[in-house]
Amino acid sequence: MIETLLLNFLFLLFPILIAVIFFENRLTKFNKYLLVLLASVTLIFCMAFPVKLELGYIVDLRYIPFIIVALFGGHKMAFPLYIVLNAYRFFIGGDGVFQSLALSTGVLILVPLLSARFLQQNSRWRIFYAACVTFLTMTYYFFTLSFKFPKLTSEFWYLVFYTLSTHLVAVFVLMALIEKIVSNVKRREMYVQAERMRDVSHFSASIAHEIRNPLTVTGGFLQLLNESKTITADEKIYIEFSLQELRRAENIVSDFLTFSKPQSENMVFSDFAKDVKYVENIMQPYAKKNRVEILVRLTNTLKTTYDENQMQQCLINLVKNGIESMQDHGGKLSVDVSEHKQNILIKIQDSGSGMTREGISQMGKPYYSTKKEGTGLGMFMVYSTIRNVKGEIKVKSTVGKGTTFLLYIPV
Repeated sequence: MIETLLLNFLFLLFPILIAVIFFENRLTKFNKYLLVLLASVTLIFCMAFPVKLELGYIVDLRYIPFIIVALFGGHKMAFPLYIVLNAYRFFIGGDGVFQSLALSTGVLILVPLLSARFLQQNSRWRIFYAACVTFLTMTYYFFTLSFKFPKLTSEFWYLVFYTLSTHLVAVFVLMALIEKIVSNVKRREMYVQAERMRDVSHFSASIAHEIRNPLTVTGGFLQLLNESKTITADEKIYIEFSLQELRRAENIVSDFLTFSKPQSENMVFSDFAKDVKYVENIMQPYAKKNRVEILVRLTNTLKTTYDENQMQQCLINLVKNGIESMQDHGGKLSVDVSEHKQNILIKIQDSGSGMTREGISQMGKPYYSTKKEGTGLGMFMVYSTIRNVKGEIKVKSTVGKGTTFLLYIPV
């Protein structure tokens, strides 16, 4: 019995080992479905090699991979496992086929409904969620099984205790391993991001001023030349194009400069009201040009210390991106500053083109941009600024419906 139980644990560990070895840093859609396939294989092996108790009952761990996949992947990823589980159960035959079908159908319908809330929790709560769902599933299973017994003997309660404890230990171990893998991936990404930020910061600090000086001089001469009465209209157009490109180059240099460490003379202790109003006034002409209405709501009373220049540039970048996502059809962009659990919450929401899940996962990485002519430094600066104040950024987006940025800044 112990040997079979350990073998079942090995089956449960199989998809996790494959994920760690081959897919830890590149979980694409294809790889996710491959993991569903591996979970299906695990489920079949658990049913093919069940634990046979001395009481004459057979116990397997088929519902553990089913529940975990349902919690992490929702209905879309749980449905293939549901088909595999019941198809193989019908193939095995014997008593309990329809009881298994009813229980698995309930799990398929109900458990994925918890997926969104489950994914929002921290590691400890996700482990607790998985354990509770497993406990309730098996409790319901034994509740239905109890009607087949004329009398609930000690043998029945031994079966209940053995099965529940086995499932809880197994799901706890598996979830702890999964959460550790997720934690390691996030920690590694944060380390890589920190290294990139340091490199960009050093690069910007060393050359940004040197680049800006010749740009300023060149721009001054072009403006003087543009005022000359001896040049033709066509030549003035060329000068205007040159000035526009110079201004764009200066904006890129400004993005580089914001990666430097916060300057003490720019540090303020404030509630963001002044900064949001400043950004609203600065971006209002650009918004009107693109038929976008900016709506500002300020209900926050908390204050914190931050670099005013960096934070203003951070908000300008987010508002500008929101406006540009709506420039084809116009719309409304809301900026809401409120309080959330001893955090200042800045919510910037647009009704623009939105982003895919893959695009969201790439946000904040240097040189990644969804715009054809974008440098990717603007969003990198946004994430850098929020990280400097030990804050957190959450992004919610739907393609064709818009994007919402949530900035959580601790006080």
